[in-house]
Amino acid sequence: MPQKQPALRPNARARQTIVCFSHLRWGFVHQRPQHLLNHAAASYLVYFVEEPVAGEGPSHFRMQVAESGVIVLTPYIDPAAHQIEEQHKLVQDLHRSIAGDLVVHWFYTPMALQFVQDIPCDLCIYDCMDELSAFRFAPAGLRDLERDLLGRADLVFTGGRSLFEAKRAHHLDVHCFPSSVDVSHFGRARTAIPDPADQAHLPGPRIGFVGVIDERIDLDLIAQAASELPELQFVMLGPTAKIDPASLPHAKNIHWLGSKSYAELPAYMANWQAAWMPFALNDATRFISPTKTPEFLSAGLQVVSTAVPDVVAEYGQKRLVKIAEASSIAADLRASLTSPTPDWKRAVDRSLRQMSWGRTWNAMQGLMASRMTMPKELAHA
Repeated sequence: MPQKQPALRPNARARQTIVCFSHLRWGFVHQRPQHLLNHAAASYLVYFVEEPVAGEGPSHFRMQVAESGVIVLTPYIDPAAHQIEEQHKLVQDLHRSIAGDLVVHWFYTPMALQFVQDIPCDLCIYDCMDELSAFRFAPAGLRDLERDLLGRADLVFTGGRSLFEAKRAHHLDVHCFPSSVDVSHFGRARTAIPDPADQAHLPGPRIGFVGVIDERIDLDLIAQAASELPELQFVMLGPTAKIDPASLPHAKNIHWLGSKSYAELPAYMANWQAAWMPFALNDATRFISPTKTPEFLSAGLQVVSTAVPDVVAEYGQKRLVKIAEASSIAADLRASLTSPTPDWKRAVDRSLRQMSWGRTWNAMQGLMASRMTMPKELAHA
C-alpha cells in the first residue's frame, strides 16, 4: 500500500518560511546546519530537505520534526523513477502548501538547483560551509551549478575566512561567518562528568578527536603519533565516510569509538587531557574552518592541529591552538598535556565570549531582513 503523504503544513497561518536544501542528513553529525536552523526555527517555519533515498511506490516525503521545530523532509523515490523530476514535483507540492508565505530558499548544496531553479522564492541564500567540489566523490556538474547558484543568490554566507576570500570575487554580497560554538554545552566538560562506559576502561593520558573520519584526516599522522607516543591513548570519535574502514590505523593506543551524539560529547571531552586535529593538508582541507576547534577550547582542552589555513589564521596566530608539523607532532602533543597557563585560559575565554551560534544567526537574520526590503535589482547591482 502506498505511504500516505503527511500534511506538510503544520498550520494555515501565513508566516516566514525557510526551505533548506542540504547534502548533509539532519541526523548525521550535529554541525553548522543544525545549529543555525534550530535558531531559525524560533522565528521561521523551517523545512530541511535532505537528499533522496530509495523507496517503493509513489514518491513522497518522510517527515520528522526535530525538537526545535525544524521539519526534516526525506524524499523517498523509486530507483526506477527520474530522480530530478520526482524531487521537483515534491518541492513544488511543498511550495503549494506554503503559498502566501514569505519564502527563503537556503542552500547548502548547489546540486539542489537541478530541481529548484524554476521555483520562485522571496530570498535566496547560499550558506557555503565547504568547498564541496574539492571533496572526494564530488558529483559531476557541481562547479557549474555553484556558479549558477552564486548568480542567483541574494546573499552568500561562508563558513570561514578562506571560503570568503574564494567566493567574494564571484558575488557582491558575501559575508564571512566562521564556525561558532555553544560555549555552555561544551563548557560542561570543564566540570567532573562520569566517564562514558566505552572510554572508562582506557588508561590515561588521553588525547581526543571528534569529527567525520574521511579523506580530510591524515591517517598516517595518526599512526605515527601513536607509534611515537605509546604511553598516550588516542580516542577517535566520529563516523567513517568515503574511505575504507580497513584503512584506519590500528594500535593498542588508538581507539576508534564511532559516532556519538552531540549531547554525549562533553562527557567524553571531560575525561580527556588534550585534543588534536590531525587533518591532512590537501585540497579537501584548504577551505575548512573546523567547528570542533572552538568546541575543544570551550571544553578547556589544549589543542594541537596541523596547519589548516583557517585554524592557523583564527587560532594559531593568536596562540590559542598549537600548530604542528609531522616532525614535531610527538613533542607538541606531549606539551599539550601540561597544565595550561592562566594567560592562555584568559585568552581562550576572551575569544569564546565573542562566539555563539545565536549571535551568528542574529547577524545573518539582520542581513536577511535588510535584503527582504531591498528591491531585487538593487540587491544584485
